[in-house]
Amino acid sequence: MPDETPLSIRRPEHPPIGGIVVLQEAFGVGPQLEDVCQRLADIGWLAVAPHLFHRTGDPVLPYDDLSQVRPHAEALTADGILADVDAALDFIADAGFPPDIAGVVGFCMGGTLAMAVATQRQVGAAVTFYGSGITTSRFGFPPMVDAVPRLTAPWLGLYGDQDAGIPVEQVEALQAAAAQAEVPVEVVRYPDAGHGFFRDGSAAYDEAAAEDAWMRLLDWFADRLTTGATETA
Repeated sequence: MPDETPLSIRRPEHPPIGGIVVLQEAFGVGPQLEDVCQRLADIGWLAVAPHLFHRTGDPVLPYDDLSQVRPHAEALTADGILADVDAALDFIADAGFPPDIAGVVGFCMGGTLAMAVATQRQVGAAVTFYGSGITTSRFGFPPMVDAVPRLTAPWLGLYGDQDAGIPVEQVEALQAAAAQAEVPVEVVRYPDAGHGFFRDGSAAYDEAAAEDAWMRLLDWFADRLTTGATETA
């Protein structure tokens, strides 16, 4: 069982404006997540994606077969996930951006974890795309609705109302609980979008929601992790 966390790293052409940890979907660190890292690097961020499935072979899995996902997701533990995130944060810190001014963003499973990290690590800001586990424990972390009041970093949650696996009522409960946090929080809902709306190239992709969410992500990090605005792309 490998101990060292593999990291996918995308560096900007010029000195980075900051560092962001990018947390994977349940399908592994695949082309879409690598593209997110590259898009962040293209506008100046040092983007680092830890491979959370490295203890079970580090696969990239198909979107249409959840049976292949289950063994890898079920093998995850909170301690292992935090160790992998710490490896990414350490890499970013070595580049000059300590964890308290680094960002974390995650998609699907990674969205759940991004919020969990922002309750257990001192990061600068966090963004969640359609993270589940709002009312149930996932990966050894408490339900999001219970954990979100304990956020230690500004958090942005992005959800689609048509998400079959995350009912609107749960998102509303999460939004109400987030209001108890002592840091800035915002939950944005897209009425016509479903789960995976940011996953371009898939049937789930919703262009309008994805473009708006991307701009919100960039603004969230630019406002909180840097001293000036960045160019958006």
